[in-house]
Amino acid sequence: MSSNNKKVWLITGSSSGFGRALAEAVLKHGVSEAPAKQVRLVATARKPEQLNDLVNQYPETVKAVRLDITNKTAVKAAVDATLEAFGRIDVLVNNAGYGLIGALEEVSDEQIWRNFDTNLFGAINMIRAVLPIMRQQKSGHIVNMSAIAGFSNEVGFSIYGGAKFALEGVSEALHGELAPLGIKVTIVEPGPFRTDFIGRSPFGRLLWSIA
Repeated sequence: MSSNNKKVWLITGSSSGFGRALAEAVLKHGVSEAPAKQVRLVATARKPEQLNDLVNQYPETVKAVRLDITNKTAVKAAVDATLEAFGRIDVLVNNAGYGLIGALEEVSDEQIWRNFDTNLFGAINMIRAVLPIMRQQKSGHIVNMSAIAGFSNEVGFSIYGGAKFALEGVSEALHGELAPLGIKVTIVEPGPFRTDFIGRSPFGRLLWSIA
């Protein structure tokens, strides 16, 4: 693995919303650093062509990779592509996800399963894929994007909030497990923001954008 000082970020769900904003911020900050410390970024999306403008603007520092975080084969491929491009992974941001609004009895089994699969199990897939790399490096930082619904849920958010509650529980335990290894864990709990969750979700009628 590379031993230079260039931090390598891997951000899921980078095509819009928080993921896109964070990717742009990382790249903008990175170009202001000394060359030896400039960041590198692998930005993932289900449709990586939506990231072409970032790649064209920062051709030496960003790589766009196709990724469905619910597919373990795709997760491994994305991690492998990151290592092939930049040699290490310093920061993983589990941002990919979507909201779901509906009374518990009205949402379908498929909607429940897919929401947990993306918002909880997808993040777990990513964490488990990068941990061997971070252990070998003896350093790393995992950032899990939760939501205010992850600690104070509301009517209509039983499934979405439930998935975020579970992600918070995983993150709290993971923090203790990884601290002796030099790996940090941070959970982010934003409130309501305007993003494109409704427009790009498979269940538009029931979606609301909060994280």
